[in-house]
Amino acid sequence: MESTGALLDTRMDARMDARMDATDALARATDALVDAGGAAPLDRAQLGRIVGAVAADPGRWRGPVRFDVGRRWFRRLELAEDHEVWLLSWLPGQNTGFHDHGRAAGAFAVAQGRVRERTVPGPGRVRQRTYAAGRVRSFGSRHVHDVVNDFGGPAVTVHAYSPPLTAMRRYELTTSGLVHIGTDRAEQDW
Repeated sequence: MESTGALLDTRMDARMDARMDATDALARATDALVDAGGAAPLDRAQLGRIVGAVAADPGRWRGPVRFDVGRRWFRRLELAEDHEVWLLSWLPGQNTGFHDHGRAAGAFAVAQGRVRERTVPGPGRVRQRTYAAGRVRSFGSRHVHDVVNDFGGPAVTVHAYSPPLTAMRRYELTTSGLVHIGTDRAEQDW
C-alpha cells in the first residue's frame, strides 16, 4: 500500500506531467512554424512505446551493447527525421550528471538491471526514483535529470528523443538549485 506522501507525490507528478505536456505541445507548434517543412516531433507516449519495444526485445540490443569501465558507454541505434534511439550501458557508479535534452522530449526504458533517476523539483529538494528492467520513463523537453547506476550490477537502458538531439545542457546541483555549467553539442561533444 502506498503511503499518503507517495500518493501525493504521484498526483503532483501527474499534474506536473500534464502541464509539461501542454507546454511541450505549444513549444512544438511554435518550432514547427519556425522549422516549416520538417517532420512533426513524436510525443512522450510514442517515445515511451518505442523504447519499451526495443528494451523488451534483447535481439535488438544485446549484440551491440558494451560495458566500459572507464566511462558510460552509448551508441545510437536509429536516427530518423522525427526521432532517434540510443543504447546505453551502466556499470555501478556511472552516471550522466544533471542535464536536459535541449528542445527534445524523451523517454528511456530499462532493458537490464536498475538505474536511479534524480530530479530537482525545487531548491534544496532532490527526488530519487528507481527504475528496474521493464520500466519506462518519459519526459518533456524541459526535463532536467541525472541518471545513475548506484546498484551492484550492470544495467542497460534504451533512450529515444524527438526531435533528435542537437544539444544537451549540463547543470551543477548547488544549495540554491541547479546552475547551468555548459552545453554539449551533437556531433561535436558526443
